[in-house]
Amino acid sequence: MPTIIDHATIVSADAGRRVLYDAAIGIEDDRIVALGPSAEVHARLPGAEVVDGRGKAVMPGFANCHTHFTLTLSRGIQEDFSFPSTLKFPRAVASYITDEERTVMAQLGALESIRSGTTAAFEIGGNLEVYAEAMASTGIRIVLGETAADLDQPKAAHDGVFEYDDARGEASLERIEALHTRWHGAADGRLSVAVAAHAPEAVSPGLLRRLRDLQERLGTIATIHLNQSWWEVEAVMRVRGVLPTEYLFQNDYLHDRLVAGHCRCMETREIALLGRSGAYASFNSAIAARRGYSPRVSELAAAGCTIAMGSDNMAEDMVEVMRTGLFMERVRLGDGEQPTPEEVLQWATANGHRALGLTDSGSLEVGKKADLIVIDTQRAHLVPTMRIVSAFVHQGTPADVRSMMVDGAWVMRDGAVLTMDEPAIVAEAERIGRRAWGRLLADYPDVPLPIRLDTTT
Repeated sequence: MPTIIDHATIVSADAGRRVLYDAAIGIEDDRIVALGPSAEVHARLPGAEVVDGRGKAVMPGFANCHTHFTLTLSRGIQEDFSFPSTLKFPRAVASYITDEERTVMAQLGALESIRSGTTAAFEIGGNLEVYAEAMASTGIRIVLGETAADLDQPKAAHDGVFEYDDARGEASLERIEALHTRWHGAADGRLSVAVAAHAPEAVSPGLLRRLRDLQERLGTIATIHLNQSWWEVEAVMRVRGVLPTEYLFQNDYLHDRLVAGHCRCMETREIALLGRSGAYASFNSAIAARRGYSPRVSELAAAGCTIAMGSDNMAEDMVEVMRTGLFMERVRLGDGEQPTPEEVLQWATANGHRALGLTDSGSLEVGKKADLIVIDTQRAHLVPTMRIVSAFVHQGTPADVRSMMVDGAWVMRDGAVLTMDEPAIVAEAERIGRRAWGRLLADYPDVPLPIRLDTTT
């Protein structure tokens, strides 16, 4: 049955950034088929299910262009230990969980994504095949970025020794191709698979070029963690003799289908190189603030990059990401007016969907996919609602997002997530986190941990 949301405020996020007041949006199958005055939309879709939109704003869903769902395992801990982490445990806490438990932690990340209005996410990690089926069941769009590296990363991080192994790189390539064969286009097209180089210091020139060739052959997007720390910059300079972005340029990994994550520690000439390539820069503002870094977002945009946004580690709240991004860039510039909330919303919606190769979503326009969120605007922190985009970016919370639709189907409605067993996932994730961290601490009692964790079960 077609659906009409009527008498709502419609935030289009289209090229003109139109906001329609006391308007309606009509959905049939998976598409937006009507947009405008309520009477006109009702005439276009007689017999449609009508959703009362009074006191509501309808916006396109957010696109999280850089995240790691399973790192919800370290929530409340790793945010406070910089990058690279100053915690020196010989093993990662993730090594203490099974594949089934990794799946639960990924589901927890997807659940938080839904609750904070994310209709599309770029999930980046290793062995994603383990939980790809669970991601398909979430109801949202997910790009799976299986990471590739041929560096012995523990040896580099702990001993400063950079050794590369062809077999490790070959295995990475095989995993990407197998994941693409099995999952690209699955779940009625909601799942896609990208090529993901881990980071400049972690990938040799030969592997970087092979990843670029694979990306072109598969016709998909690509990503990399780029200039995320000064440690990375120093490592690439020491091993390759150039800056990280220059290293990518030398090996043809800069292009207009690349989503570069972070871009925090960049020289001016690197910003110029990245901009000339037409790449997307994922402004992962919340984790950047936690790490004490700030990318030069305005300069990246002026150089030619399209700015998108991501949450990165331990959190999936894109409402927080927008607000933090607005504040960070204003503080960095010393400017109380720029960027505007409307610009930041565009980064998190239309720009982000384009970055993920999702040209049919990201704005509310006739003919586009019906990927949208419904926000309750009649909240103490949002009224008066005369400029709802600004009110929501400055003051909004995930709890304001009451409903979500993807492909014309409700994923969350009136505060209830319809595609996942929320109580079971939350309870199991709590058990997994306590157990994994408890085992790690028990195995390494002499490793300093300057915080107290409650690992009782």
